[in-house]
Amino acid sequence: MYWKSKLPNTPLPIALQELLKPGNIASNLSEIEEPSDCQRSVYNLGYYQPTKATTSDSTNAINNTTLTIFFLHDDLYPGKKMYLNIKKVYNSSNFLPRKITKTIPFSTKNYSEILKYFSTEPASKEAQMIKHTIEQCEAPKMKGEIKYCATSLESLVDFVVSKIGKNVYALANEVDEEENNKKQNYAISNEIKTMGDHPIVCHKQIYKYAVFYCHVIMGTEAYMVPLVGEDGSKAKAVVICHSDTSDWNPNHIAFQLLKVKPGGPSICHFLNRDGIIWISNL
Repeated sequence: MYWKSKLPNTPLPIALQELLKPGNIASNLSEIEEPSDCQRSVYNLGYYQPTKATTSDSTNAINNTTLTIFFLHDDLYPGKKMYLNIKKVYNSSNFLPRKITKTIPFSTKNYSEILKYFSTEPASKEAQMIKHTIEQCEAPKMKGEIKYCATSLESLVDFVVSKIGKNVYALANEVDEEENNKKQNYAISNEIKTMGDHPIVCHKQIYKYAVFYCHVIMGTEAYMVPLVGEDGSKAKAVVICHSDTSDWNPNHIAFQLLKVKPGGPSICHFLNRDGIIWISNL
């Protein structure tokens, strides 16, 4: 009802519908499948100056994956083959109503209180995941970047409306879970669609309830890209391309993978498998 009242002309994406089952808090975050293909490193490393730990983590991620993570805009054309894993990430936490999330602290200052609220041991892997998500939300933003962490569907909708209004497209990857359940080579097929500039990009975080890390970066374009797997399975995936990387952290994983420098050619990546983008429909 809240969605319809704020976004009357925008269908509710299946990716968000699945998170509206009432009262489901993830029982054990340590059981959640963490992406090992460094897809999430698009945002986890961040664009700000990294610590030694995050730089080391990104280097390890590069050395341990054969997947296509980043690619140049020049490679976005029909027939291009990429090795991808586009199946859905297992992250079972659902939205809680805003009236409930407002009563739950969400700050590193209240970290101990949060762990007590969720009966989580401070030394556990689960506690580390909770802390990491909150730190990501509190991390410095890049020059010209707008960022926000939505802790409820209502706050997610309000943020989108405040930035681009009520006439919006909400897009996510369109994947047949029965067919696209493995890593494989995909070929880009015809009819690549340009969806618009300056999208709001939101990524579901690993947390006890649904939290989305959203941001807007200038010089960004979104595309809907049809794919055909080597086994014949089909999918449509959202691709984000960044034409202005001049203010990015020079140690960002994209530069290491593509052997380019900040301010160089446009860099693209597929939307994370649990992500969603918003584009003005005006």
